[in-house]
Amino acid sequence: MTGAAMSLAKHFGKAWLAAGYLFLYLPIAALVLYSFNDSPIANVWAGFTLKWYAALADDREMLSGLWLSLRIAFFTACASVVLGTLAAFALVKYRRFAGRTLFSGMVNAPLVMPEVIVGLSLLLMLVSMQRWLGFPERGMLTIWLGHLLLGLAYATVVVQARLQDLNPQLEEAAMDLGARPHQVFALVTLPMISQSLVSAWLLTFTLSLDDVVLSAFLSGPGATTMPLVIFSRARLGLHPSVNAVATVIILLVAVGVVLASYLIARAERKRSQEMAAAQRATP
Repeated sequence: MTGAAMSLAKHFGKAWLAAGYLFLYLPIAALVLYSFNDSPIANVWAGFTLKWYAALADDREMLSGLWLSLRIAFFTACASVVLGTLAAFALVKYRRFAGRTLFSGMVNAPLVMPEVIVGLSLLLMLVSMQRWLGFPERGMLTIWLGHLLLGLAYATVVVQARLQDLNPQLEEAAMDLGARPHQVFALVTLPMISQSLVSAWLLTFTLSLDDVVLSAFLSGPGATTMPLVIFSRARLGLHPSVNAVATVIILLVAVGVVLASYLIARAERKRSQEMAAAQRATP
């Protein structure tokens, strides 16, 4: 390949990458820009203003939905990481046990099953439970259970991929030095998979925060999440206040991702330095 052809291929690759980023992030940038639009028509620019953010502070329905969504997403992410880690540990460390194939299939089923089917199935089950047991009432708890079902599957996949890449000799060495199984998990395995735990937490938090389908099936009176509020308003025409709350969410998620990336990179550098120091100390 000639120099001109290589240069053309290089520039074409950069242009294609830039076009991909524009396709992904230009709509988000437009949404943030129009959240400062003075016009009540969401897509007609009429000057800069902050009045929609001020109006958002008085929007009880939106703020209530946002607070409910944040609580559900937080508890969903925490529970998904814990249960997903246990499920991934069982699938990776115990290759043979009764019902392993069924267990693996049940864990991964929500990944490939349409959310409409999952939501309808959960709704029928919860309605039957409420009829016979009087519990649970549809609301925050039922939405959390639905989001947990989906988040568990994603968290398991993320943590399982990391566990499969670990060197088992490190855990064996710790056990040879006298560590008990729970100490090996807490002192050796857990620090090595910490990055995947953070990634799984962020992923499941985001999935729960913007879920519409499961929330629509499992919500009840007085328990309307932010995506449901936005979806109901969007059917009547987008209002700039929707752009304002979306901008707030984008800011929160961006700060969370940047902070998590920084902590992960710092932990990786620290671990690399410790491993290099251990290798130098080895005779």
